[in-house]
Amino acid sequence: MHVKIQKQYDDALLPQYQTKHAAAMDVHAYLAEPLTLQPLERAMIPTGLAFELPEGTELQVRARSGLSMKHGITMVNGIGTIDADYRGELHILVINLGQEPFTIEHGLRVAQLLVARYEKVTWQPVGTLAESDRGTGGFGSTGFDKKGSDD
Repeated sequence: MHVKIQKQYDDALLPQYQTKHAAAMDVHAYLAEPLTLQPLERAMIPTGLAFELPEGTELQVRARSGLSMKHGITMVNGIGTIDADYRGELHILVINLGQEPFTIEHGLRVAQLLVARYEKVTWQPVGTLAESDRGTGGFGSTGFDKKGSDD
């Protein structure tokens, strides 16, 4: 798939795959000076990039697992969605859930990007829904033991 990308600044870094089979690309911070996030502090991190996505796709913005595990740096909104008609600069919404301040510097890989196709839906109101094995069972309804366990 080809996706148009615009560098807002000549020295902005393009997102890139880190391994041969990576599903998502890492995206870099574009900062004039380092930004230190205190515990529980939130910030919008610019990337210096804008996108023109093909119709029927979205750009998913996801936290990097290493930053999350090692430093508590994650996404404020879990997974962000960039719609195909948005043309502004991509900013990464981060929060420091760690116990120590964390400094984000220019060029740091701050998030992952994944382009995904989607389908538009229309709602079909009905009086009843088909039965299923799970039914209305919600959180924890399938148990906590290992699936397939002899216990």
